[in-house]
Amino acid sequence: MSISSDEVNFLVYRYLQESGFSHSAFTFGIESHISQSNINGALVPPAALISIIQKGLQYVEAEVSINEDGTLFDGRPIESLSLIDAVMPDVVQTRQQAYRDKLAQQAAAGSSSTGLQGGSKNGDGGPANGEENGSHALANNYSEMMDVDRDVEIPQSKAMVLRGHESEVFICAWNPVNDLLASGSGDSTARIWNLSENSTGGSTQLVLRHCIREGGQDVPSNKDVTSLDWNSEGTLLATGSYDGFARIWTKDGNLASTLGQHKGPIFALKWNKKGNFILSAGVDKTTIIWDAHTGEAKQQFPFHSAPALDVDWQNNNTFASCSTDMCIHVCKLGQDRPVKTFQGHSV
Repeated sequence: MSISSDEVNFLVYRYLQESGFSHSAFTFGIESHISQSNINGALVPPAALISIIQKGLQYVEAEVSINEDGTLFDGRPIESLSLIDAVMPDVVQTRQQAYRDKLAQQAAAGSSSTGLQGGSKNGDGGPANGEENGSHALANNYSEMMDVDRDVEIPQSKAMVLRGHESEVFICAWNPVNDLLASGSGDSTARIWNLSENSTGGSTQLVLRHCIREGGQDVPSNKDVTSLDWNSEGTLLATGSYDGFARIWTKDGNLASTLGQHKGPIFALKWNKKGNFILSAGVDKTTIIWDAHTGEAKQQFPFHSAPALDVDWQNNNTFASCSTDMCIHVCKLGQDRPVKTFQGHSV
């Protein structure tokens, strides 16, 4: 058996992505140099880390509950442990010893009462009453242990799978007015899926390719699209990418504006309710309010000391932002310092 740090790091990285911790996954991926590993992620199944942890937990449960000859301690089902219990040696050893002590007590009690119990009539080889009851109890215990949630098969007629992205899908958002679903992916595209009953073939998709200008022409950015948000009228979609640009698209898939002032990946962006401003947060430790009509930056807020991870509007001019610096700033358009700062979170 061999385990490398690259393999462990990759499984942790995939777990963070699959669990929706996109910001943490990005930071961890950079620090652990995931992109430099030789692991083919396409061959690693989903939930791989959880699967291997579950198998390890089952091994510890068996270690606690099974004798060296393969029989169950005290004839009981395999002990169920929590993940934290399983990694604590004292817990495992204590439970093992408790089972052994109880087994020894039962053996001693059984030998002392042997003379008081008669055999079966006429030497018929049937089991003693206690053995019958014990077997019945064991069967009942197993029945209870196996009473788990069953898989529920959803009829094909009630499920729709939207295929088209060529890499992980990080985020999706419903249009507030129309039967449209927007999604952002690691294939450097966002997509708008038309799920209305009138659409042909059940669903159609518009591909919103995120490109950058190089050598006088547009080329794919090859960066993840990890944030997106519809305006309240459902007419415009804003997307944020790891290429450092925010973009505004029409619901028909046309690029309306490119917003460029961040100096690194954009982690989050939100429309205000009125629909005239877009708010973005980036790894460059700043948040920016953009004029949705002109595409110009109205104000940049450089108050965080570490990457800004998320933002949310309080009203059309005031918002809160949070960061890996463990601070929350409440800011207002036109003011050059936070209205309020909240501190108290710890690592």
